[in-house]
Amino acid sequence: MSIGNVVKGFYQILKAMAVTLKYFFTKPLTVQYPKEKIRLYPRFRGRHELQRRPDGLELCVGCGLCAAICPARAIYVEAAENTDDTRFSATERYARLYEINYTRCIFCGFCEEACPTGALKLGHEFALARASRGDLVMGKETLLQPATPHAIILED
Repeated sequence: MSIGNVVKGFYQILKAMAVTLKYFFTKPLTVQYPKEKIRLYPRFRGRHELQRRPDGLELCVGCGLCAAICPARAIYVEAAENTDDTRFSATERYARLYEINYTRCIFCGFCEEACPTGALKLGHEFALARASRGDLVMGKETLLQPATPHAIILED
């Protein structure tokens, strides 16, 4: 063992200790969730939300573009026709069945970009854990409910 190797080893130990000491006196990044809210960036993509018009009608017209562009094939849309007695959207068609399978969704945002009416938005809700896989397939009734994210949205 040469003296040069000992000096190099000692220098590496000092460098490692400098990194440790640098972070030793900083505030920890741990958040006590759910007591404390998590800080998210505005562009964070969480649970999908189907939007409504101000008069309460659905914006989704059941075109299926979101399902067609989804790379994970996580969206299923089945369209139906509005009648004079039952009207769900302002147009002729509406999404009779709208499901998103969150075991497959990769939160890429392509569905939001493809929607011609702006009916689909990716919100800031990230707590999607459920007891079973079947509960992760969310239907239209759930997606029409606005989510309440447990987060603070940061400014850009």
